[in-house]
Amino acid sequence: MMNLVRSELLKIRTTSTWWLLAIGAFLATAVAFAFNAWLTHVSLTGDPADIGLPPEEAAAQADVAGQAANLYTSGQFFGLLLVMLIGILMVTNEFFHQTATTTFLSTPRRTSVIASKLIAASAMGFVFWLATTVIALVAGVIFMSANDFGTQLGEWEVHRALLLNLLAYAIWTVLGVGLGTLITNQLGAVITASVVYLVGTQVVGLLFLLLSNLFDSEAILEWQVVWPAMASQIMISGIDSPMLPPWWTGALVLVAYAVAAGLAGIMITRRRDIS
Repeated sequence: MMNLVRSELLKIRTTSTWWLLAIGAFLATAVAFAFNAWLTHVSLTGDPADIGLPPEEAAAQADVAGQAANLYTSGQFFGLLLVMLIGILMVTNEFFHQTATTTFLSTPRRTSVIASKLIAASAMGFVFWLATTVIALVAGVIFMSANDFGTQLGEWEVHRALLLNLLAYAIWTVLGVGLGTLITNQLGAVITASVVYLVGTQVVGLLFLLLSNLFDSEAILEWQVVWPAMASQIMISGIDSPMLPPWWTGALVLVAYAVAAGLAGIMITRRRDIS
């Protein structure tokens, strides 16, 4: 198994794809940090209601530890998309470069092949999480200290956000592998994943907002957690809001998606005719 995992990591390292994705992750972290730093400054030194937040959300935003946690996990929205693409590429590259037949002939046990891809993808997810977290932590500590907010690094809320962010990165790589087994066409899988993640998340948020207004019930907004990208944001934020479910609900939803994606990837690959 370890030989298979090393082989999968070698396949990724010998292409320029991971460099491009790494640059994308760095830029996403930088842009997200700038926005979150502004939001933190407004929330802790001014009136959060000035940026259009309702009273309940404004109170939640005034939490120093919560703001620090959000700052230290900057870039996770686009970062999760990028690691999902890594998972997709680990599978679709086999079909794009027509190496799938060789791979499965050299390792007839297809379950082992997919398992190695899941492990290797999660390892890459860990690398991306570590790199972006170090960048956000260093910049965040400087920003928080310069504004006399305190680093908040001793707070459990911050520790939890960092650990759950790691979990999210690992899960989204698994989701990528599962999607790659479902859609073997590389371009089709990448476009589908990107559109569903970026556009679908906004559509889902708007849909639940409209339903909440239609039925005059904020409880409907809690069901946004069924969408994976929303589940990630809810899980990592840890904000206690009447309009959002508890953070652990998002964690359970994501774990369920990861288990389903992993099993689906194994079952589809075992049944697929590869020649």
